Amino acid sequence: MNGKQAKPSAVQTPVIVSASRATDVPAFFSDWLLDRLREGQVRWTNPFNGVPLTVSFAKTRLLVFWTKNPAPMEARLDELDALGLGYYFHFTLNDYEAEGLEPRVPPLAARVETFKRLSRRLDPAGRRVIWRFDPLMLSDTLTVPILLEKIARLGEALHPYTRKLVFSFADIGRYARVKRNLSRFEESRTCREFTSAEMELFAAGLVGLNRNWGLSLATCGEEADFSRCGIERNRCVDDRLIAELYGSDQTLMAAIGYPAVRPDELFPAAAVPPKRRPRKDPGQRAACGCVTSKDIGAYNTCPHRCLYCYANTYTGREDGESKR
Repeated sequence: MNGKQAKPSAVQTPVIVSASRATDVPAFFSDWLLDRLREGQVRWTNPFNGVPLTVSFAKTRLLVFWTKNPAPMEARLDELDALGLGYYFHFTLNDYEAEGLEPRVPPLAARVETFKRLSRRLDPAGRRVIWRFDPLMLSDTLTVPILLEKIARLGEALHPYTRKLVFSFADIGRYARVKRNLSRFEESRTCREFTSAEMELFAAGLVGLNRNWGLSLATCGEEADFSRCGIERNRCVDDRLIAELYGSDQTLMAAIGYPAVRPDELFPAAAVPPKRRPRKDPGQRAACGCVTSKDIGAYNTCPHRCLYCYANTYTGREDGESKR
């Protein structure tokens, strides 16, 4: 995934690795990842200052995956398990087929089946595959009621296979490249950000749908507070979930500030680990609740080319032309 780089000037040895907020590693780079894990390190370049870095896996105990299509990685999970590393998936499963906002993801029905299959394999309790509908987009034709209809259909299919739904509202003004890319294509030129009233309308509608599902609902990186209606601010790299799944791993527990426990004392699936102040990742936005991890992805490498993506300078169809 990385091209030729200058000799790294520093080494990091993260306990938790994020793979990746910058690109879809499970969909496109699972071979690359397994090779790097076996080699024990990867070279990474800071996208903001160009400074190269070696990321050593000598202390790594957990991988947090972010993907829209983990199917290509399913064949490599036995190899990953053999390395003795913990992992869980954030699976972004949106329904923007009619709008053409995600031109290169697999068909929706195939992604739903992948979600179910992966969840059944990893954890019957649904803890290790987290559903994301992210970001929420609005346009002249994509309204709050239509978004809720899309989520209702997906939720009926997915809720037995996960424990949480995470969402965020599209940030268009924050990222110049997002605004530029959306303006390139006819079907996305009217995309806009939510007003506060529309956020409230969506949150209320989602809470209503969730009465039939019983999922934990959470926002990702949002300053708006919906805790009064039972929607929390998420920690995508989540110390509570990590403690629940891997509480006997002393290295991992020390990294997130929890005491390690014996395997027979692990938190049961329905329990909530003791509340504590998390060690927030200083490299993330103020509204982000994630604990510290090291991302190993590279911008401008994801072939999904979703029109709203902040991690690719160019997104959309290969020919760059609008549908007319």
